[in-house]
Amino acid sequence: MDILLNIFRVTLEEGLMYALLAMGVYITYSILDFPDLSVDGTMPMGAVVTAVLIIAGVNPWLCLLISFVLCMLAGTVTGLLHVKLGIRPLLCGIIVYTAMLSINLVILFKGNNGITVASFFRKPTIFNSGIAASLPAEWRITIISLILVVIFKIAMDFYLETKSGLLLRAVGDNEKYVTMLARDPGKAKILGLAIGNGFASLAGCVIAQAKGSADQQMGVGMVVLGLASVIIGLSIFKNVKFMKPTTMVILGSLLYKACLTIALALNLPTEYLKLLMAVLFTIALVFSEKLPVKNKLKRSA
Repeated sequence: MDILLNIFRVTLEEGLMYALLAMGVYITYSILDFPDLSVDGTMPMGAVVTAVLIIAGVNPWLCLLISFVLCMLAGTVTGLLHVKLGIRPLLCGIIVYTAMLSINLVILFKGNNGITVASFFRKPTIFNSGIAASLPAEWRITIISLILVVIFKIAMDFYLETKSGLLLRAVGDNEKYVTMLARDPGKAKILGLAIGNGFASLAGCVIAQAKGSADQQMGVGMVVLGLASVIIGLSIFKNVKFMKPTTMVILGSLLYKACLTIALALNLPTEYLKLLMAVLFTIALVFSEKLPVKNKLKRSA
């Protein structure tokens, strides 16, 4: 019974943290149809920026905002490369991701005395200070992560119903139609990419504070995780009419993490974890090809 409870707790804990990343990928991939590989760079950027700031004594909650804004700038660069220079989406992501590898290392080197792994185990974080300190130790990360996910999910749902959000969705559906309305689809794309990468940074920020450390390698495979969460959630729950796509994505993240957690509980060697992620992603892709997920998504977004 204790093993099952632990699997449940770990699944909720990690699934909720990575759900923030999945919501960002939902905007870029599902709404804009933009395969943004720069997520693998902005997610660890949120983590390393947070680590450096916390070590410097900055309020851990303020780190969320700072990381979000900085990674929105990175997403903006991706959008500008595509919209202004006409570079293909996939190549834009690769360019920005490559640049982020150096930028993240510079941040770590300058802010952590030349050490590539920033540790802050004894520093205050959103999980061990303030109200969080009064929560049960085993469930602190889960409860705080749940609160954050609910807040940002509501914020995203609200934004997607605004004029700007409706324009963003329209660009993903039919870019030429938006142009006929005398609106600039390029600006909407840039904004969408900025928001998507901002959400990726939130995931990095929260995960870093949960672990008490951050490094460049945290972003490896994150775009796969995000895409798999989005595809799994939208494929499985697509027929649940009352459920918003953001909720489906969050549940997809939980299901994806549940598979990984169960595999580890069954003593799967950790060196095979990335292989399992690839297999799950492949299954999700094959399954999604048989279901009209994308059209359903855009109608219900």
